[in-house]
Amino acid sequence: MTFESCYDSYDMQEPQKGFFSRLWERLRRELQWFRPGLGYKRWLILVFLGTALLGMGLALIVLDVYRNATDTWWLPVLSTLSLRFLDRPIRVIIFGGIGIVLVMVGIWGSNRSLLRPFVPPGKPLIDALESYRRRDRGPRVVVIGGGHGLAALLRGLKQYTHNLTAIVTVADDGGSSGEIRRDMGILPPGDIRNCLAAMSNNEDLLSQVFQYRFSTGKGLEGHSLGNLFITALTEVTGSFEEAVAESGRVLAVYGQVLPATLTDVRLLADLEDKDGKIIHVSGETRIRETEGKVKQVWLDPTNTPAFPPAISAILSADLILIGPGSLYSSMLPNLLVRDLSEAVRASRALKFFICNVATERGETDGFSCFDHVRAVEEHVGEGMFDLVICNNQFKGHLGRDVNWVKVDERLLHHTAVYCADLIDPDYPWRHNSDLLAKTVMDLFYERTGPLIE
Repeated sequence: MTFESCYDSYDMQEPQKGFFSRLWERLRRELQWFRPGLGYKRWLILVFLGTALLGMGLALIVLDVYRNATDTWWLPVLSTLSLRFLDRPIRVIIFGGIGIVLVMVGIWGSNRSLLRPFVPPGKPLIDALESYRRRDRGPRVVVIGGGHGLAALLRGLKQYTHNLTAIVTVADDGGSSGEIRRDMGILPPGDIRNCLAAMSNNEDLLSQVFQYRFSTGKGLEGHSLGNLFITALTEVTGSFEEAVAESGRVLAVYGQVLPATLTDVRLLADLEDKDGKIIHVSGETRIRETEGKVKQVWLDPTNTPAFPPAISAILSADLILIGPGSLYSSMLPNLLVRDLSEAVRASRALKFFICNVATERGETDGFSCFDHVRAVEEHVGEGMFDLVICNNQFKGHLGRDVNWVKVDERLLHHTAVYCADLIDPDYPWRHNSDLLAKTVMDLFYERTGPLIE
């Protein structure tokens, strides 16, 4: 549906209304352009000021003609057109009113013509502009993590702010990303690709193509188009970070996706098997596949420097979100990067830890919310979070060897907690993007009431 037809359909849907009722309804809609916060009235005032000055110039020319012209055939015609037979106040009202109407109609029509390609079908232009302005003034939010959990959160947050920064781990060594990392010698693009697609302004066709994974084809099977695209851009631009930035422009991403580090890092871990023996494991994939309880993870090299723009984003943020995502293979690898966790600690932003809704096989079997928080604190220190956000809806089937992550008394005595229904009914082991983002933003703006202490 086009912008013009939305009004026609509105009139057709309510034929019982009289002409004046429909006229008033349309006028009321147009008067919404004068609502505060749209950034529109300032330019309208400038147009009116320029029009007034132009009118004054033309009036001076007409006045000069009246004073200096002799009796000519066109003078009576000009006198009639200027309504000199009426009193001056009436002429001011008539000409001023006509001028205002013409200016308003001209601006309205030109705006519709220029912005029509950028307005979603069926959505009034005023609503699209208000939504853009609201998100453009949104808080500076930094999200740290990786995997599908981070993408789900970003997909919801982009409805509230354009000032989004996702800081993503580059320790992945499995699947398409791992193969590209080994063969091409670049950082793994998989988690970054997921975040770019989630933050895209249009997730319909282009993002689906970006996420497309080849199921057949020699050399292509198992690879996603987005991974190959970022790899190709890295070769063209000569820089992985520039390739990520260019990919964001292609997908019309508001915000930015940043790697936690540009160093080729590997995730190492100590696992405890069922006999109590410590097993040393190298690589994110092997950590998931090796049976045993994860005791500790660290990066190789251990003094990996953080990507400077990531540090800058953290220090200038209004809100920092850690999680959701795989605890040991997505969240902690970011916080273990040198200076990154210290930047989070030093930032004056509010800091929320978002706990997973379900355990993950091979990483967090049997974990509660408190276990997630303690695992992070054991690696990067206590006192990092202002609030822990947990799920309290436990309906749905999770699958074999997967359990709900629940709040226990230890967490309630350890830190501030907020619980809400956060699950996706179709995929109960995941967060619902809209519910999670709304909860986070309501807490940020303090509209949800008191926290559970």
